[in-house]
Amino acid sequence: MDVSSKIRAGRRWLAGPEPWPARRTAGECVLAAVLALLAAGTQELTGSAGLVQFATAVAVAVLSLLRRRLPATVLVVSGGAAGELAGFGPLLIVAGWSAGRRIPGAGKALAAFTASCVLNIVVAAASELPRFSPLSLIMFSTLYFLATTVVPGLASRYWTQRRTLLHALQDHNAQLLRERAMVAGQARLRERQRIAQDMHDSLGHQLALISVHTGALEVDPALTDRQREGVGVLRDASVAAMHELREVVGILRDGVERDDATAPGLPPAEDPHPAARGAAGIEGLVAAARAAGNTVELRCAGSRRPLAAAADHAAYRIVQEALTNAYKHAPGAAITVELRYEPDSLVVEIANGPAPADPGDVVSGGQGLTGLRERARLVGGMVHAGRTDGGGFRVAGVLPYGADGLAPGTGAAPLVDVEDDFRQQSPAVPLGNGGQVMDWTVVQRELAMSGGRGSRSSGVVLGCGIAVAALVLLVVAGGFGLFFLAGSAERGMIDPSDYEAVKVGASEEKVRDSLPDGDSFMTSGLKDKGPARPEGSECLVLASSEFGESLAAEPVFRFCFRDGKLIEKKSYDVVQ
Repeated sequence: MDVSSKIRAGRRWLAGPEPWPARRTAGECVLAAVLALLAAGTQELTGSAGLVQFATAVAVAVLSLLRRRLPATVLVVSGGAAGELAGFGPLLIVAGWSAGRRIPGAGKALAAFTASCVLNIVVAAASELPRFSPLSLIMFSTLYFLATTVVPGLASRYWTQRRTLLHALQDHNAQLLRERAMVAGQARLRERQRIAQDMHDSLGHQLALISVHTGALEVDPALTDRQREGVGVLRDASVAAMHELREVVGILRDGVERDDATAPGLPPAEDPHPAARGAAGIEGLVAAARAAGNTVELRCAGSRRPLAAAADHAAYRIVQEALTNAYKHAPGAAITVELRYEPDSLVVEIANGPAPADPGDVVSGGQGLTGLRERARLVGGMVHAGRTDGGGFRVAGVLPYGADGLAPGTGAAPLVDVEDDFRQQSPAVPLGNGGQVMDWTVVQRELAMSGGRGSRSSGVVLGCGIAVAALVLLVVAGGFGLFFLAGSAERGMIDPSDYEAVKVGASEEKVRDSLPDGDSFMTSGLKDKGPARPEGSECLVLASSEFGESLAAEPVFRFCFRDGKLIEKKSYDVVQ
């Protein structure tokens, strides 16, 4: 395995279950570098050596990169290290946010945060116990952990759960839309089947009677040849109407064209228009129009290509409707039918010249062209109709070869319109880097969705309530801590002016009355540091209210008593 493959594998391992694109990689590296610089700067302020600063910065950078893959481990390690090294403080905030977001299950998250808190307190107590009392160490370490880790973790956890809920609701709404569309489609199909049955029962019977009677009349010896020819045309028209009726019934019932739509009770040889269900039947329409005495010219351009069943039928209907309109509105006018097979679609154009005479009153339903436009729209095409410059009329349709605009296998328009799709209106926001951080089942369990009918927002409300309660507790504890800190400072600190006012040789009782008793955590561990005490003396050590030359050096005042008098006072710095 080459170096680049190892790097890619390592990046995939660090990313965990979520994708980690180049943009995220750059962001994680920048964040690790910033945390490392903050750690090094914090350690320098606390007086650490250069090697400790470098080691802390490197450890913080590595743990920052690992926090996505090992959130619980990084949280525990950061909590323990922050008890000893202040440079891990910024990392602890980020680790708490990541752990709250990525640890599945409330029990596991609680265990990880508890272990980190306990380890932080133990390490802090081990390093600071000589200077501070155990109670003060526990209190301040707990406050510190609550403020820097628990609150960000809770906020991150329930913010992530809210996004998971939103994502699940969007999926659920999309599923409801699909189910609603399926129900509507089934209702339409049942209605189409009912209409098809009515058409078959009523019109089919009447057309069959017309066909039988015209067939009997055609063989009547009393008819002349011209009359017999006219009756034959009527019979052919009735048979063709029966074919088309059966085809329409098949479309209404199944949503697709039928290939075996032959007239009931007639052999295939008696079908006057065997290909009258598509573009191939257009030549038959033109031939029938010519036989009726109309001047019709048919032009074809391009290589013939097959069309989808619905589009093929639409081409036939466009020509049929346009020829019918030409017969009615411009009788005797020359008609041109043109079929152009373009690279991506079939263009059907029917144009007629102006009418030689006034056609008079024409009976028209007014829905023919509207129906053509709807038929073409359903197959992804279009129809245009309008008058030409010479006073004639033109109908043109564009029909695609494929069925891209159709619902798969239905021959109908898509069941769910784009503008009615919730996923189009409110796209799901990718969580993290494009994937869910928490499992939906984990969120359901944590938010106590009893019986599957609980409110999904109750978990978010619960999380916000816990976060608010933690903040209130933090404020109360912080106020108590400030009060305790002020009292401890009053009992363990004096100003340099008070130190100067005390004179050597004064009585011990008078000096002690003018000074604090020194019973404070601020003076813990200071008595054993500094210069040697005078032999047989008892000393009072107090901290200075002013800062020293560096954060690592703490100014201290010491007063030593023997035989009821102040025999020595010293001012010196204690290096922590």
